[in-house]
Amino acid sequence: EEYNWLVAAEFADSLGADIIQSSLGYSRFDASFQDYTPDMLDGKTAVISRAAGMAAERGMLVVSSAGNYGQQAWRTLGAPADAHGIISVGAVDFQGNRTGFSSTGPSADGRVKPELMALGREVSLVLKDDVPGTGSGTSFAAPLISGLAASLWEKHPHLRADGLRKAIIMGAANYHRPDFLMGYGIPDFEKS
Repeated sequence: EEYNWLVAAEFADSLGADIIQSSLGYSRFDASFQDYTPDMLDGKTAVISRAAGMAAERGMLVVSSAGNYGQQAWRTLGAPADAHGIISVGAVDFQGNRTGFSSTGPSADGRVKPELMALGREVSLVLKDDVPGTGSGTSFAAPLISGLAASLWEKHPHLRADGLRKAIIMGAANYHRPDFLMGYGIPDFEKS
């Protein structure tokens, strides 16, 4: 599956895509010899993390869910949230508090992860047969950051992906005091 992600990213790049939104995470596999351990989440080991880092180097903004391992024995990120040069996103509730299920950082090499937080508990969505409902998970938080990024990029088309990433992070609530639970915090659209 990780190689499929790599091929999809290459295809997206060939079509001119600027943003990759990825809501999956890898840590354990059916064949346990392929499992990752937390000390392998350095952005350089997992195939999918290396692919996400390469996409970022090519000028794409990659936004990845941090993972929903916060209340499990694993607790930390899933790959590719550990990748270099991307934005990994954790989940908060309506009050801006980190949800218990949201994966924590840091990356194995000590980088602040997740970088940002967004609403990920009881997010409004449309379910099967156009029925309104809610859902929870970092897979609902990360698309909010992707939407923020797309809007800002449209307003500032001269920015490169790394500049856009930096601007969003610098506009976050905890920029001057990041931690491994909330990262740089919730971004402020007005400041970014």
